[in-house]
Amino acid sequence: MSNESPLIQSMRTAVAAAPADVPLRLHLAELLLGEGLGEAAVAEAAVALQHAPGDAGARALMMRAMGLPTPADDKAEKAEKPEEPAAPGPSAGFDWAAAENEVAGAVPPRFVTPARAAGPGVGAPEAPLAADGSGDPGDATAWEVDTPGSVTLADVGGMQEIKERLEAAFLAPMRNPELGRLYGKSLRGGLLMYGPPGCGKTFIARAVAGELGASFMSVSINDVLDMWMGNSERNMHEVFETARRQAPCVLFLDEVDALGAKRSRMQHGGMRNTVNQLLTELDGVGGANEGVFVLAATNVPWDVDIALRRPGRLDRTLLVLPPDAPAREAILRYHLRDRPIESVDLGKLVKVTEDLSGADLAHVCESASERALLDSTRTGVVRMINMKDLLGAAKEVRPSTDPWFASARNVAMFANEGGMYDELLAYLKRKRKL
Repeated sequence: MSNESPLIQSMRTAVAAAPADVPLRLHLAELLLGEGLGEAAVAEAAVALQHAPGDAGARALMMRAMGLPTPADDKAEKAEKPEEPAAPGPSAGFDWAAAENEVAGAVPPRFVTPARAAGPGVGAPEAPLAADGSGDPGDATAWEVDTPGSVTLADVGGMQEIKERLEAAFLAPMRNPELGRLYGKSLRGGLLMYGPPGCGKTFIARAVAGELGASFMSVSINDVLDMWMGNSERNMHEVFETARRQAPCVLFLDEVDALGAKRSRMQHGGMRNTVNQLLTELDGVGGANEGVFVLAATNVPWDVDIALRRPGRLDRTLLVLPPDAPAREAILRYHLRDRPIESVDLGKLVKVTEDLSGADLAHVCESASERALLDSTRTGVVRMINMKDLLGAAKEVRPSTDPWFASARNVAMFANEGGMYDELLAYLKRKRKL
């Protein structure tokens, strides 16, 4: 500090007064780097990246402060370097296998592979995207309809039991409209997904749309609710009209407990009218909902109006639980795919992350990255994310699903009307949470 110029000391005072001002902090880092204070510049750049993780300028400045080449330096070097004639070689192309064997001892593997018999085609394929909401492309805004996507249930890692139930109870009849007509089955349907938050209900809804080759439309309370009398009901009607025009269409009602809360608990007549409108639209008088598949998701199914679960509306339910072992492996692979890692034993990591939701697993990967980043900042040596970082992060993260199960247990035990929560009771007994 005593060797710093008055200008740098003044800049430090300004940064202390506005710690979240990223451009100001980067200007201080530039001044520090110009004075030859590389470690101090790295520390300021690291703080800037915490406020703005995607800031390319902060990343480039940190690399310069550490003495590493930046992408701009690489481009300049390539531009100055004259193009060399291609070396003669066999027409078959570069021998990648030989090159990989040559550098195998110098470059550590990204993942630790469990010991098993080797042979051609033994390696497992890249894990699919998992049901964690993180691989999720994002909810559609009001009136915005996504065209049939490429995401299907095959992209949901693990959760085989959920896939089988979806196939038997919902997808199979929808895929065979001729057979449905033979048996008098309407080409429409409703399914209510419930479970703890962060377990991939939205992603599953998108996968169902992909399985059916249908458009996808996501709606939440913000898209419907309006301060003016009558506008909320009109918005609800327009949502269903848009889905009918785009049929076949999967209409996803996110947080349906807000859109269709129990009317017996409502004091405000306007919201009661909105729930009534939702019930009317679900009925689809005159077969208007043909080709509209309504999926709804909630964390609190006991707060959903009972009329919504009447036959012909959201009459089928699906419990979406925390990811199983194959799903956890797929989620971890997804969130580590673009991060610098070495010697990560996914099998061990999957075991210590039991009961974590998809969102919790994403947080584990993020926390491990922060550990490696801060360590690199302190030592001045950039290192990979290793197993120690991931295990330390997993130890600190507590399952965010525990409060949900604490509430759901009482409902499942004492308010299991019609056996709706039988599947939840079986899971709680299996996990010894009763």
